[in-house]
Amino acid sequence: MSGTKSFRRAVSRSAVVALAGAACLAATAGSAGAIINGEKPTESYSFMASIPVSAPGAGLKDGNCGAALINPQWVVTAAHCLDMEIGSIPQGTVRIGSDQRKSGGTVRKIAQAVAHPGYAQASPNKNDIALVRLDRPVSDKPIRIADRAGKPGTPTRIIGFGITEVSENPADWKMSPRLRQLDTRRGAVSECGPGFAGATRLCTVSQVPKAMACNGDSGGPQIQRGRGGRWELIGVTSGPGAKSPSCAEGPGLYTNVPAYTDWINKTIRKYS
Repeated sequence: MSGTKSFRRAVSRSAVVALAGAACLAATAGSAGAIINGEKPTESYSFMASIPVSAPGAGLKDGNCGAALINPQWVVTAAHCLDMEIGSIPQGTVRIGSDQRKSGGTVRKIAQAVAHPGYAQASPNKNDIALVRLDRPVSDKPIRIADRAGKPGTPTRIIGFGITEVSENPADWKMSPRLRQLDTRRGAVSECGPGFAGATRLCTVSQVPKAMACNGDSGGPQIQRGRGGRWELIGVTSGPGAKSPSCAEGPGLYTNVPAYTDWINKTIRKYS
C-alpha cells in the first residue's frame, strides 16, 4: 500500500492520526515538535524513526513527526501526528535508524495506522498514542518498552528532528536536518500544569534552561536507562506540559508508553 491516497484508505475515521505541530498549535502557541536548545547526538539510535507530514492549510509543506521502532514491522508515535482531521497529511513513509531527516537509514511505506480508540484532541491530548505498521520488516534494532517509567527525578533523554527556533507560524517552521537530543528527567505531576500529567501522561523537565521538545518532535521517544544500561522506551512526545507561551520554556508532556503495553501487544497481534 503506497501514497497518501492508499494511506487514507488504510486509516479509519476513529483511527486517524496527524502532524505534531498543527495539532498542538490548536491547543496552545507552544506546541511540541523539534528540540529547542538540544545538542548533537552522542550515540546512534537504531530505533529512531521519522514520519514526513505536511499541513497545507497551515502553510507547512515540509514537516515531520518522530516515532520509535518497537518491533521489526511496527513503530509507535503520537496519535495526533497522523490525525488528518486536524489538517495534517502523512506522506506515506517512515525512515528508521538515521540521524539525518531526509537520508540514510531504512525507508518503508506505511501499510496501516492504528490510533488508540480513546484518543481525543484536547489540552492536553488524551490517549495520544498510535501504532504504524510498515509494509515490510526492517533489520534495524527495535527499542524495548520499559516495564514502567522511572520515578520522578529519573534521568531521561528525548530525541527528535523538530524545529530549533520557536515560531508560531507553521509556514516558518524549519525542521532540523540532523537529529537532536536533550537530557531531561521525569518530572513530578506537580511540575506540570494542573490536569496535564497523570497515570498515562508523563511530566518531563529539561536539565538545561529554556530547552524542550517543540514543533516537529511530536511522537518522538523519551528514553531511560534500563537493564545493563540499555535504553528503553517510556514515552512519546505529546505536547506542552502546561499553558505556556513557548515550548522552550517547558515542561513537556509525554504519553506513558508502558501504561499502554497491553493495547500495543493486542494491536500488533491483531494486525500482524
